[in-house]
Amino acid sequence: MKPAERRRARQFAVQAVYQWQITQTGVTQIIEQFSVDQDMSKTDVPYFKELLIGVIQNVESLDTKLSPYLSRKIEDVDMVDIAVLRLAMFELTYRTDVPHKVVLNEAIELAKDFATDESYKFVNGVLDKALRSLKLREDVSK
Repeated sequence: MKPAERRRARQFAVQAVYQWQITQTGVTQIIEQFSVDQDMSKTDVPYFKELLIGVIQNVESLDTKLSPYLSRKIEDVDMVDIAVLRLAMFELTYRTDVPHKVVLNEAIELAKDFATDESYKFVNGVLDKALRSLKLREDVSK
C-alpha cells in the first residue's frame, strides 16, 4: 500500500471516529456512509475499516492508556484531539508493524488538518510522553 493511501485511510478514520463520538452511530452504518459520501478510490479502505473498528472496540482500553499522559480529564479534551489520540494509541498498541515515528508524525499532521491551530502541540506532547513510557517499559523488560 502506498503511504498516501494510508494517510487518506487515517484521515477518513479520524473523521469517522469523531462522527462516532458525537452520534454513537453503529460502525457498519458509518462505514457504509463513508463509502457512499466520500471518494475512497485512493484510500487503503481495509486499513480505514481496521482503524475505525479497532478504535471503537477498544475505546475504553485506549482511554485508560492515554489518561496518564493527559493534563486534564479525557472528557474535557477536544473531540477532534481525542479522536486523533485514540487513533494514534490504537496504532501504537495494536499495529506494531507501523513505526512509532510514523504514528507520531501522522497524528501531528491529522491534528494540523482537522483540529485547532495549537492542537498538534498538545497531540505531540501527549504521544511523546506515551512513547517515552512505552520505550522505558520495553527497555526494562529486556
